[in-house]
Amino acid sequence: MSRTQAKGYGAGLSASITIGLPPVKNFAREPLRTRVINEVLSGDKIAALAITEAFAGSDVQKIRSKAHKQPDGSWILNGTKKWITGGMYADYFTVAARTYGGSAPDGSISCFLVPRTEGVATKYIPTMYSAASGTAYITFDKVRVPGENLLGEEGKGLFIVLSNFNHERWSICVGLARSMRLVVEECLIWASQRRVFDKPLMAQPVIRLKLAGMIGQAEAMQAWVEHITNQMCHMDYATQARHLAGPIAFMKMMFTRWAGEITDEAVQLWGGRALTTTGVGRYIERAHRSRKFEAVGGGSEEIMGDLGVRQL
Repeated sequence: MSRTQAKGYGAGLSASITIGLPPVKNFAREPLRTRVINEVLSGDKIAALAITEAFAGSDVQKIRSKAHKQPDGSWILNGTKKWITGGMYADYFTVAARTYGGSAPDGSISCFLVPRTEGVATKYIPTMYSAASGTAYITFDKVRVPGENLLGEEGKGLFIVLSNFNHERWSICVGLARSMRLVVEECLIWASQRRVFDKPLMAQPVIRLKLAGMIGQAEAMQAWVEHITNQMCHMDYATQARHLAGPIAFMKMMFTRWAGEITDEAVQLWGGRALTTTGVGRYIERAHRSRKFEAVGGGSEEIMGDLGVRQL
C-alpha cells in the first residue's frame, strides 16, 4: 500500500485492521471477539480507533468522554472524538472513556467496542494528505453500549490504549520505510534521466552526495524495522507492551525525522517538478506535502523521544 504513494487511501484502508481491530482481538470476550474479527477481516465491516479528543491527544489521560453503567449492565456513552482515521466509514468504534457506576473507581478509563448506532454521528475533517482517509469528528450522544462490548476489565483501559499504540507506531514505521525507498528509487531514476549543463544530474558530485545520504537513511530505516519486527515475532503481546514501547518510540521518532530530510532532498533534486501535483514528480510532491502525517499521528516526535528515554 505504501508503494502506491497514496497515503490517504492507505490510511483509510488499513486503519481498520492495524489500529481499530487489535484491541478487539486482544481484549474482547467471546463470542463478540470472533464475530467482529471475521466481519472486519472479510471486509464486511470496518473498525476505527476512537481515542483522541480535541483536548486529549498524546496525553490520553485527559480524555473527557464518559460512560455510565446502567442497572441492566449496559453503558450510556457521551462524548466526542477528533481526527479519527477511517471514522467516516466505520461500523465499529474502539472507544476509550471514563467510566462511572461500575466496579472500577469512578473516572477511571475503560475501553468499549461501540457499533454505529443511534446517537453516533460522524463529520468529515479535511486533511493535508487525502479525503480517502475518512478522517472524522465523532459525537456520541446517549449511546447505549451493551455490557458485553466492554474490552478487557473496567478501569484497565489505559493499558489497552497504550499497548495498542505500539502496534500502530510499528505499522507507521513499516509504511515509512517503504515509502522512503520509493522516494529514493524515483530520485535515482530522475537523476539518471535529467540532463543539466550538458550532462546527467547523476554526473554531478553534489547530487551523488545527496543520494548517498538518502540511501543511507532509507537502508537504516529498513534494517531497524526488521530488527524490531524480529523481536515482536518472538514475544507475546504482553511482553511486547512491556519491553518494546521505548524502542518503537525511538524508531518512530527517527523515522519521521529522516523522512523529512529525505523528502527535502528529493524536492531539491527534482526542482519545480516536485512542486506540482501532476506529472513525473507527483509522488515526490505528495511525499513531501504529507510528511508530517506520521510525525504527528500516533504520538509526536517529542512524545516519542520522552517515552523512549523514560523507559530506558
